[in-house]
Amino acid sequence: MSLLKKPKKADEMSPSPITNDSRQRRQNYQYAGMNSNSHNFHDGLEDGDREALLQDSEMPVHRGLTGNKGELGNILLLLFLYILQGIPLGLAGSIPLILQSKNVSYTDQAIFSFVFWPFSLKLVWAPLVDSLYIKKFGRRKSWLVPTQYILGLFMIGLSYKIDDLLGGDHKPDMFALTATFFLFEFLAATQDVAVDGWALTMLAKENVGYASTCNSVGQTAGYFMGNVLFLALESADFCNKYLRFTPKPKGMVTLPDFMFFWGAVFLITTTLVAMLKKENRNERSSREETQSVKEAYTLLFSILKMPAVLIFCFMNLTAKIGFSAADAVTGLKLIERGVPKEHLALLAVPMVPLQILLPLVISKYTAGPKPLDVFHKAMPFRLLLGLEFAILVWWTPKVSHEGGFPLYYYLVLLLSYALHQITLYSMFVAVMAFNAKVSDPLIGGTYMTLLNTVSNLGGNWPSTMALWFVDHLTTKECVGAAGQSCVNLDATGLCTQFGGSCVTTLDGYFVESIICVIIGFGWWYFLGPKFTKLQDEGQSSWKCRRRSVF
Repeated sequence: MSLLKKPKKADEMSPSPITNDSRQRRQNYQYAGMNSNSHNFHDGLEDGDREALLQDSEMPVHRGLTGNKGELGNILLLLFLYILQGIPLGLAGSIPLILQSKNVSYTDQAIFSFVFWPFSLKLVWAPLVDSLYIKKFGRRKSWLVPTQYILGLFMIGLSYKIDDLLGGDHKPDMFALTATFFLFEFLAATQDVAVDGWALTMLAKENVGYASTCNSVGQTAGYFMGNVLFLALESADFCNKYLRFTPKPKGMVTLPDFMFFWGAVFLITTTLVAMLKKENRNERSSREETQSVKEAYTLLFSILKMPAVLIFCFMNLTAKIGFSAADAVTGLKLIERGVPKEHLALLAVPMVPLQILLPLVISKYTAGPKPLDVFHKAMPFRLLLGLEFAILVWWTPKVSHEGGFPLYYYLVLLLSYALHQITLYSMFVAVMAFNAKVSDPLIGGTYMTLLNTVSNLGGNWPSTMALWFVDHLTTKECVGAAGQSCVNLDATGLCTQFGGSCVTTLDGYFVESIICVIIGFGWWYFLGPKFTKLQDEGQSSWKCRRRSVF
């Protein structure tokens, strides 16, 4: 739930600490098939990359780093590149919380939510990144270096404009802000494709398993710095309470300063990578070069034409409608009702051990022939937690006081978050395990990327719609000004002008929460059995017959 958008590992890149689906998908992708017939796959890797990993993963890895000191340097470089990747993700995740503190509408939040779509759509342009490059400079460096230079310059330039985009003394320019950060995330997603691909050829064959560790640790650290750490240091209240002896009106860090600093880091480190790091020429990199842009896109369309894949995609695109209100709106509602955004962000910190252990535990139950059974069993509990979150939002203003919120309130919030994580990971790992199970090994890379792209998109579009409908389902009345109403912004302005104020009589979030849960249980009862029945399909139903693309 988007307490603070997945995401997913990032399921959508969620701005909330309740549901960091996008980040979770990225962090835990490797657990999905660890006990299944398939091996360690990574979201965003291209076809050749994954086929190489299929073969390389047969080697025993993680028994100790082998090779010379240069291999340790490669691992540290990958780790740092993934940290850089997490910074834009964390910054984008912090913007909705900042906007909420400025009392923007939920319609505006829906517009901004499109920023989180690029990581769910990168399969559209990943074949271009994989196939078009300057051979002398390096296949991955051809995209990594210019992309990171643009990201660095983008962040430095944005540091001078961000305050104005966020509104300053006026209302934020939502379309300009959304377009700016959409491009920001598009560049980060492109960098992700390049780094994921380079990870498999940068490391020696026996050490390639460390790529997933670098991804998980690096992107988590980057997201933490760009989101949780930034929000804490940007908050004057947090800094005055925990980090300062003398209170000051502003936090220790501003958004422009933070973006300028990391923009400079991008530029300096990218220059060093361009000058000092050469790409390895090995068997895997040579094998990758056989795939053209036309072959990659032909393969995608041939997979999509299979009936079983079409049904699975439809199910994935509709399964998360029931969670959309809880995932996308709850965190913003808590901020609206007085919970400090930095405290909400910090809730993610004690969840890190749980988020690490859950995929390991759940994968034991999804390793068999029917992983989607776990998905179906967890779904009603996650839906009921959506209602519990609605009750939590209703309860929040009743326990607030001048000093903030009591400790027991945060404990309830933390427990609710933990229970939500258990259900979320159960469904997520189950789908990842099924994707790994049915993917055709001969085209595993493209197949897995396609299935997971659909899963990610299945969380993005309902969240955007949930944010959009909150304002439309909310009813308000003008109190203190006879004959006035609050049906739109103009009417609200007139109400205020005549000395009145708009009072909410029915919060659309609660209406939406009930509607979503009803839709969710309807999906679970009527479509859930058909979804799990896909496990009974034979392997021939999932095999792509168009081998001629190779």
